[in-house]
Amino acid sequence: MDREDGLRRLRSLIGKDLRALAREHGVTVHVGEKLNKGWAGQTVERCLGRAQDSSRAPDFGDWELKVTALKRGPRGLLVPKETLAITMIDAEEVEATDFDNSHLLSKLGRIVLVSRVFEGRGETRSIVQAAEPFDLTDPELRAAVREDYELVRRTIRTSGFEALTGAMGVYVQPRTKGAGHGTTSRAFYARKNLVARILKIGA
Repeated sequence: MDREDGLRRLRSLIGKDLRALAREHGVTVHVGEKLNKGWAGQTVERCLGRAQDSSRAPDFGDWELKVTALKRGPRGLLVPKETLAITMIDAEEVEATDFDNSHLLSKLGRIVLVSRVFEGRGETRSIVQAAEPFDLTDPELRAAVREDYELVRRTIRTSGFEALTGAMGVYVQPRTKGAGHGTTSRAFYARKNLVARILKIGA
């Protein structure tokens, strides 16, 4: 499926309740009292005819599907609820690979981001709000993301992988990823300001 076809199909979901779609496609939202954190993304993938896949390659050939949650801000406007995981960080690979050939760019540079409205911890309802393509073609933004990536490379080279911290980066941050405290894995995350730019909404 090419991106334009995928985008058309994703936009047909706008206004629909993902919980109802999850039931329709057999996606588990809760196991007992525990929430399946990936249920929304799995549901959208099933709507496109694809089962869950953790491959690092783009989800649909030349484009990458991501799903994120929005919440109501102080003025009632929809804003990003959280940062967005992009791809895991392999220290040796990042140190050896420039930005133009990086997994970060391959993931972020051909993205379609689907947003849904978060209404509560029970996730009893979640309406699809938008589906926006993103190419990272804006020169100023691309340069800023490149600098975020190069900061991670320099830090790995000079101070080591463990020196990476979520405080780094203007648009993309290297953060711990994994269950529990003390995890040593790291991933690139889009900060809320980048998520807002992709969705063309306020941060």
